[in-house]
Amino acid sequence: MKKSLTILLLFISFNLILSQKIERIEPANWWVGMKNNSVALLIYGKDISDLQPAISYPGITITENKTVENKNYLFLTLQINPDAKAGTVKIKFSKDNKVVLTKDFPIYAREANSANRVSYSSKDAILLIVPDRFSNGNEKNDIVKTTLEQKLDRNNEDARHGGDIQGIINHLDYIKSLGYTQIWNTPLIENDEPTYSYHGYAATDFYKIDPRFGTNEDLKKLSAEARKRNIGLIWDVVLNHCGSEYYFIKDLPEKSWINYPDSENRVRTNHLKTTITDIYATEIDKEEYLNGWFDGHMADLNQKNPLLAKYLTQNIIWWIEYAGLSGLRVDTYSYSDKNFLADWTKTILEEYPKMNIVAEEMTRNIAQTSYWQIDKENSDGYKSYMPMMMDFSINDNIVTALNEKSGWFSSWRKVYESVANDFLFPHPENQLIFPDNHDLDRFYSRLNKNLENWKLGIAMYMTIRGTPQFFYGTEVLMTNDKAGSDGQRRSDFYGGWKGDSKNAVTEIGLTDEEKEAKKYFSTLLNWRKTNDAIANGKFKHYAPTNNDVYVYFRYTDKQKLMVLLNKNTDKVTLNLSRYKEMITNYFNAKDIISGKDFSFENTIDIPAKTAMILEIRN
Repeated sequence: MKKSLTILLLFISFNLILSQKIERIEPANWWVGMKNNSVALLIYGKDISDLQPAISYPGITITENKTVENKNYLFLTLQINPDAKAGTVKIKFSKDNKVVLTKDFPIYAREANSANRVSYSSKDAILLIVPDRFSNGNEKNDIVKTTLEQKLDRNNEDARHGGDIQGIINHLDYIKSLGYTQIWNTPLIENDEPTYSYHGYAATDFYKIDPRFGTNEDLKKLSAEARKRNIGLIWDVVLNHCGSEYYFIKDLPEKSWINYPDSENRVRTNHLKTTITDIYATEIDKEEYLNGWFDGHMADLNQKNPLLAKYLTQNIIWWIEYAGLSGLRVDTYSYSDKNFLADWTKTILEEYPKMNIVAEEMTRNIAQTSYWQIDKENSDGYKSYMPMMMDFSINDNIVTALNEKSGWFSSWRKVYESVANDFLFPHPENQLIFPDNHDLDRFYSRLNKNLENWKLGIAMYMTIRGTPQFFYGTEVLMTNDKAGSDGQRRSDFYGGWKGDSKNAVTEIGLTDEEKEAKKYFSTLLNWRKTNDAIANGKFKHYAPTNNDVYVYFRYTDKQKLMVLLNKNTDKVTLNLSRYKEMITNYFNAKDIISGKDFSFENTIDIPAKTAMILEIRN
């Protein structure tokens, strides 16, 4: 009996050992030569914390082996010394002094000059793509058997439509021909939610490309093919939340991993961004803004948890190295813990000193936006490291100016005053400007489909201070007829699917207006990327008077541009003496838009509803 019992116990023990497995190690690899050379591995598997890890590799040591509330997690910190060589670290996991599991952890060599990679700036123009809605280049990944959502429906504005990474690759020559030098894709990582996850902001795996978009290798291919065309890739970062189907949400490492882990006590964010800076704000308002859930199916991550903070930081560094990214954009920026945000951004910039990062602070309150830019001296002493901010103020004011009629003041006045508030920014030139994006109604729709006003607005976005970002299809006047509809804002790119009746690339099915807009757009964008006054020049503007003409200059020591935007329905004659601070009464210039050469003496005649971009010749 005793012998049988011993055999039975040994059998059970042996089966327990065999059944114990590691489901995940994140990140799956690292690199030698990184400043961030202390890597915390999240190791996940049934009762994994019962095992003892060990390594034997020159220049690499285990500095911490941390267990948490949930026995299915182990956090293992590896120190990779400067003298360590690329290779494979074998992590051996033991129980009762017996090795029961061995996992390989590759350490790679970095690409040459990786730390000093070139990022984006005002010299660039960025194309924003919602991958599911851009182009279906690989129909084989339209339906993936392992995902929760099992259908496509292009007639449903909230469903998946089938766009993918291959579709973007197929359009790289078109993107280059328009004049773009950077691509920002909304998140490509896995969003395995039952419904409404095509947009990418409900991640269920921070380390994996969604299989309906392709594979991690497909992303590397996109990056490489884009680089051949001198186009960089900007990664859309989500630090505040993830999808509720994420494995570490369904099986929390510890309760403090997310905010409001108990569903019965959960609250939604109040979206009051001003609670960050409001000196009169109550603690409950601050709490609800910062820790409330953004959406019911998006778990609110608690960045004050040091393990999660490390995880989120390492993840972005991993993607930059893995995919050769050229920059970052951060979603819902101020919803995350602000001390974490400072540390996160500082760490990224220490690893990549030339990296540009733009943060979304979706407010028209300029003082609120400027709070977050690097080198800002804030009254509360908060020190941010964010290089670039999204300029929602000028976005609204340009639309207002183009739609309104002049009254007591010029309708351009709000744009003028918006730009005049740049004194609030330590680096006013480092702002992202955009006529529309995936969260705003289409520019042409907001202008009531007025092509003349659209041209005026596009000319301004091509020439005013900042880095312009345009949404796919802006060049062919894509619209959304239902105001406020995200699905329509993100409608399918013309010709991205087989059998489409309209095609933006070939121009089949385009109207004469759409063809005219595309030519106007691509002419200006291709000119813009070669112009030093736009890339590096200063900005000077004149207060618009009641004649509804806005005049500003972009200039360097060697080059000067004069931009004139006439919103009037009649020709306007300007007296050059008013502009003597920037230009003489006699000069020659070429108008970039019309292609004509001019000689001006004392006055300039600007045709009705026309933009002029004058390259000064003397």
